[in-house]
Amino acid sequence: MTALAPAKASRYTTDELTALEGLEPVRVRPAMYIGGVDAKGLHHLVWEIVDNSVDEYLNGYADHIAVTLHKGGDSITVQDNGRGIPVDTHPKFKISGLELVLTKLHAGGKFNNKDTNYFYSGGLHGVGASVVNALSKKLIATVRKDGYEYQQTFSKGIPQGKLEKLGPFRGHGTGIFFQPDDSIFKTTKFDAETIRHRLEDMSYIHAGLKITFKNEITGETLDLSHPEGIPQFLAKLVTDGQKAPVTETVFHVKRDTEDRMEVALQWTESTDETIRSYVNGIRTPNGGTHENGLKAAIRKAVNNYIDTHEEAKRGAKGLKITAEDIREGIVAVVSVFVQNPEFEGQTKQRLNNSETDAKVDGFVRAALETWLNGNRSVADAVVGRIILAAKAREASRAAVEVTRKTAGSRRTSLPGKLADCKSRELGDSELFIVEGDSAGGSAKQGRNNTCQAILPLRGKILNGEDLPTVKVLQNQELADLTNAIGTGAGDKFRYEGLRYGKIVLLMDADADGHHISTLLLDFFFRHMPELVRKGHVYLAQPPLYRIDIGKETFWARDDEHKEEILGAKRANAKPDITRFKGLGEMDAKVLFQTTLDPRNRVLLKVEVDSNLEANDAFRELLGKEADARYRFIMEKADQAVAEDLDV
Repeated sequence: MTALAPAKASRYTTDELTALEGLEPVRVRPAMYIGGVDAKGLHHLVWEIVDNSVDEYLNGYADHIAVTLHKGGDSITVQDNGRGIPVDTHPKFKISGLELVLTKLHAGGKFNNKDTNYFYSGGLHGVGASVVNALSKKLIATVRKDGYEYQQTFSKGIPQGKLEKLGPFRGHGTGIFFQPDDSIFKTTKFDAETIRHRLEDMSYIHAGLKITFKNEITGETLDLSHPEGIPQFLAKLVTDGQKAPVTETVFHVKRDTEDRMEVALQWTESTDETIRSYVNGIRTPNGGTHENGLKAAIRKAVNNYIDTHEEAKRGAKGLKITAEDIREGIVAVVSVFVQNPEFEGQTKQRLNNSETDAKVDGFVRAALETWLNGNRSVADAVVGRIILAAKAREASRAAVEVTRKTAGSRRTSLPGKLADCKSRELGDSELFIVEGDSAGGSAKQGRNNTCQAILPLRGKILNGEDLPTVKVLQNQELADLTNAIGTGAGDKFRYEGLRYGKIVLLMDADADGHHISTLLLDFFFRHMPELVRKGHVYLAQPPLYRIDIGKETFWARDDEHKEEILGAKRANAKPDITRFKGLGEMDAKVLFQTTLDPRNRVLLKVEVDSNLEANDAFRELLGKEADARYRFIMEKADQAVAEDLDV
C-alpha cells in the first residue's frame, strides 16, 4: 500500500495540543452550552438558574421563586425558598459545596439517584449554574440555611474571595445575582417581556408554585401564579391565538403516580396545529418522544372511535384520513415528568427518552377513547371537523395537479420583471426576492436558472400593518409579488397555487435591508400566514464584508462575524477589508458562491413559535401606535450600532 503524501508539510507535536481546564471551555465555546451568544443565549442564562429553583419545587423543598430584573436591564437575581445549596466543605475537593457547584462542570446533587435529593430534575447535566458563573462578569451567590446567611462573589467563574458567613438568618433558600459578561455576549440587556412570558408559562405548568417577577426598570411586581394550571393555560392559548373552538368541552387528564404526566387538548376551527410540550417543567420547542407519544395516542383514539361508531364510519367512507387531518386545528399542552431525562443538547430543545413515547401513548390513548365515547356529541363534532379537513386536503391535492399541468399557460400573467426558473417542481424551485434592480441584475446573472427565480423590488414596500389585504394589493410591488408566488392573499389565498417551495428574502445586510425584510415578513404573517406555517419562507444571509488575509478570502455576515474572523489566529499578514454597500456591488459569481449556491449558503427558516408574541412584535414595530415604538426605541437604543443608523 502506498502512503498518501501530505498536502503540505506541517509540524504537529504535543506543543500544538491544548487542554482547557475548569470553566475555560465555557468561555472559549459558549455556544456549546447555551446555544449562542445572541439574545436567545443571554436569556438561556436566566432559564438555567430558574430551572435549578424549579427543581427544588418539583422535589417538595420550595414553593416560591422570585425573579428580579434590576435597573440598567443587564443583571438578574433569582431567589427561591428551597433548602439552600450546601455550604459545608466537600470531603474530596476541600471547598464548599457552593463553590463546587459554581466552579466545576458536572457537579451537583443530581448524579447519585438518591430519592432524598432530586427525584425529578430538569438539570441532570450539572453544568447550568457553573456555565452562568463562567459567562458572568459578576455573580453573587447567597445561601440561607441552618439559621445563617452565607455569601460568595465570583467574576468570570473565578472566586473573588472565600465563602463568608454573614450572620444569623431565619429562613432558607438560594439567591443568585448575575451580570453577564459584555465581552462574551452581543448584548447584555435582558428583555422583560421575554422573561415574563417564560415565567408565566412555568406558572401554568407548575400550578402550586408561586412565581414573582419584579421589573425594577418599570417598578412593576407581577404575581404569575395560576392555581388552575394546564387547563387554564390551554384556554389562554386558544384565546390568544384567536382560534374558535369546535366545542367548548376540553379533554384533560392527569396522572400523579411515579410516571407523572398531564395533558389538556381542544379541537378548533383553525388550520394550525399547536402543541406545547414540557419535560420536568422545561419547554421542549422541538418536541421529542413525549410529543410523539401524544400524537400517536390522538391518532389511535380517534381512528378507534370512527371504526366503532357507524355514523362516524359512514361520514368517513371513501376518505383516507391522515394523522395530519386528525390533528388539524388541535391545541394541546403535554407535560411529563421523567426521572432521568435525556435531552438533545444542553439547551434542552428536545426529549430523546425512548420509553416516554409508549408511556404517553398508552396512558393518553385509553383516556381519550373513554372521553370520546362518553361525550358523543363532542366526539361527533370533532370527527365532522376531521372529515372536512380530509376532504379539503384531497381537494387541494387534486387542484395542485391541475395547477401543475396548466402552469405553463399561466406564465403570461406573471409580472414582467420576474426572471422565472425552468422547473415546475415545487420541491426544487426557489424564488429570491431582492432589493432593487441592481441587485436583481447580479442575482439574475449568477443564479441557477433551472430552479432559481428572481423578483426585484423597487425600494421599500408598503407598510401593510393595519391595512386590509385589498388595500395592500393596490401596491404594485406587493401585487407583483403575490402574482409571482401564485397563491393569492388574504381570504383569496389558495395554497394549491404555490409555485415555489422556498421563498427567500434576499436584502442588503444593512439597516435598510433589515427594514425591508421586516415589512415583507409582516406581509407574509398577515396576508399569507400559511406559507410561514408550512415552512416556505426563508431569510438569506448575504455577506456584509469581504476580508482578504494573505491569499485567503473570507466572507463575514455582520460585524460580529468579521471580528470572529479577524480574532482567529492568522498569519501576520494585514487584512484587507471591504464593506459592501449593497448586493448590487457584488459580481454575479460572488453572489452565487456566497448566497445562492445551496452548497455554501446559509438560509434561515422563518418560524413562528407564538402567534401572539409575533403579533405584538409587528404591531410594536410597524403599527399606527407610536407610543409602543417609542418605548421600544428607548429600551433598545443602547444596543444600536452607530454605523447602522440611518440619520
